Amino acid sequence: MPAPSGRPTVLFVCVHNAGRSQMAAAWLTHLAGDRVEVRSAGSAPGDAVNPAAVQAMAEVGIDISAEVPKVLTADAVRESDVCITMGCGDTCPVFPGKRYLDWRLEDPAGRGVAAVRPIRDEIRTLVEALIADIAPETAV
Repeated sequence: MPAPSGRPTVLFVCVHNAGRSQMAAAWLTHLAGDRVEVRSAGSAPGDAVNPAAVQAMAEVGIDISAEVPKVLTADAVRESDVCITMGCGDTCPVFPGKRYLDWRLEDPAGRGVAAVRPIRDEIRTLVEALIADIAPETAV
């Protein structure tokens, strides 16, 4: 499953790439470090990352304020080992040999930080399980 770099590549996809997928990418980068290559994209990218998502992640010491929504491309899916969708329906292209997961998460769009915190925490739990599955720490 790992990419040519020897690390699995994970693509997080949501509609606007402004909340859920940005938080998931940040959690995976933060928790797995260089064991995983991380990407995120949106089927209809927003203009900026959701400020409540930025604030919620800052509360746990992760800065996503410099991130920008990116458009989903077929190449991004093709180059990923695992594609995780979050409410983008059928807009994600499907390629044979890829692993697809659909995480059903509430959309943080238009919500304040108090409503985003539980979504952030649920994403962390899902990311921790993903890491255990695709890139567990190896004993030295």
